[in-house]
Amino acid sequence: MKQIEAIIRKSKFDDVKKALHEIEVNFFSYWDVTGVGNEKQGHVYRGISYSTSDIQRRYLSIVVSDDFLDRTVNTILESAYTGNVGDGKIFVSEVLEAYRIRTREKGHAGIN
Repeated sequence: MKQIEAIIRKSKFDDVKKALHEIEVNFFSYWDVTGVGNEKQGHVYRGISYSTSDIQRRYLSIVVSDDFLDRTVNTILESAYTGNVGDGKIFVSEVLEAYRIRTREKGHAGIN
């Protein structure tokens, strides 16, 4: 099993969520997060200068079986893409085991 951690634009969250549901990734967790990026210049909107060093993003955590990894990552890459700086990052790590507390199922059955 693999854990996919994705940090995406908040404005793309609904697109990503819909795309994940379309490929039958129906369970994942998400949080609103703030990060610091490489972009150092500020932006001016209606005469007010805003710092872009603190960036509001959404953080997704998804656990999938090994054979579903590429499909899930590609779906996030496609649906979160704008082509602009700050589209986000995806990290993949190994999950040793998963358990469903209610039924005590483990492994693949524990994440479905």
